[in-house]
Amino acid sequence: MRKIKIICDSTCDLNAELIAKHDIDIAPLFVNLEDKMYRDGVDITPDEVYVWADKVKSVPKTAAVSQQTLIELFTKYIQEDYDIFYTGISSEMSASYHVATMAANEIAPDRIAVLDSRNLSTGIGHSVLKAVELAESGMTVQEIKDELESNFVSKVRASFVVDSTTYLYRGGRCSAISAFGATALSIKPSIVVENGKMRPDARYQGSLSRCLLKYAKKMTPALLEADNRRVFITHSGIDPTILEKVKDYVDSLNYFREVIITRAGCVISSHCGYGTLGILYVTK
Repeated sequence: MRKIKIICDSTCDLNAELIAKHDIDIAPLFVNLEDKMYRDGVDITPDEVYVWADKVKSVPKTAAVSQQTLIELFTKYIQEDYDIFYTGISSEMSASYHVATMAANEIAPDRIAVLDSRNLSTGIGHSVLKAVELAESGMTVQEIKDELESNFVSKVRASFVVDSTTYLYRGGRCSAISAFGATALSIKPSIVVENGKMRPDARYQGSLSRCLLKYAKKMTPALLEADNRRVFITHSGIDPTILEKVKDYVDSLNYFREVIITRAGCVISSHCGYGTLGILYVTK
């Protein structure tokens, strides 16, 4: 049986430790600042994106993984006698899935399996780590894809609380009136991923710290019925004391074997802005 290479796009938001531990390859999406393209996590950082966005009062445009990048990456591992499992951001949110499918079909469709994660950020990360587990169990790449499509992707739960609606407004995802009202009333909206798309959910009022603890407490019944192997706390840059409070709360549940903190990359951060945090888990 051939070795399997796991590849995902840069929106998976896994941390460097997990990427290195499981020998995962990352294909970067693109961020466009003033008509110059940067590779997510390679040429630019989220903090640099924020500096630019605040300076020009706009948000960057983002673009899918380039087909040429994937062709080169897939070719490299096929020539090294790997089969390839690939996944990335939901097909409802980006063209990246379709680009990857076309690249796989061009190179070796019988040896490259491309999964639509139907998710974003560490919602994808959950599927990637499950793929690693299945690969280690001896499954082929097609069997991994089939298992994830049938029994895993629909179980991943991703949601976030956004500190400021500024980036949502600049990106055309909420009106000026809504953005102003949210800011004036200290309202922090939450967003959930459902059927591969994002939709607004609850609204929390008060300081970010208070809102995030309300969000975590609201999720508690679901968390205590989740798969207890791991939960991600993923943020786009946040006050460390606030992050620690959320982690302490999740730790206090004494339920998850691993509580993993990761920081969102440039593409995710470009759409939500600084101060966004999510708790992402898998149902049983």
